[in-house]
Amino acid sequence: MSYALVAIAALALSACTVQPLYGPIGTDAPLAAELQAVAVDPIPDRIGHYVRNELIFALNGTGSDVPPRYRLMVELKERVQTPILDTVTGRATSATVIVDAEYKLINIADEQVITKGVAFGVASYDRFSNRLANVRAARDGEIRDAKVISDMIRTRVSTALAK
Repeated sequence: MSYALVAIAALALSACTVQPLYGPIGTDAPLAAELQAVAVDPIPDRIGHYVRNELIFALNGTGSDVPPRYRLMVELKERVQTPILDTVTGRATSATVIVDAEYKLINIADEQVITKGVAFGVASYDRFSNRLANVRAARDGEIRDAKVISDMIRTRVSTALAK
């Protein structure tokens, strides 16, 4: 009985295409070299600056100068929600920064879209009576969102380039 079970499992897994994400890909080039060839287009606004810097570091953290073969375009939408209000003062006691990112990876040689999708980040912070503390807390929320979004996009771009 156990031999039959092992044979069935071996047969079922023989068609499995699971492979290491950071292993060699089709042309025997490591995925890291493919990621270094991704140029990130400028993204407007402060949150765009944060996301772009995180993506550049995540894709090409080595600082090597590789000629770009791919172009990554990102469009961001940011909104702030204040779900909790103080019943005495009527002021918001917390806020949530929500950033949605639509991205598109394009092959520069033939302008074909390799992958596209949506990533998002949600970061909450406490609000205080001090205005400067609120501004700084909101920026920290934006930075946390930028890191989450860049991680999501990097993983999805890696998956697309590994195919």
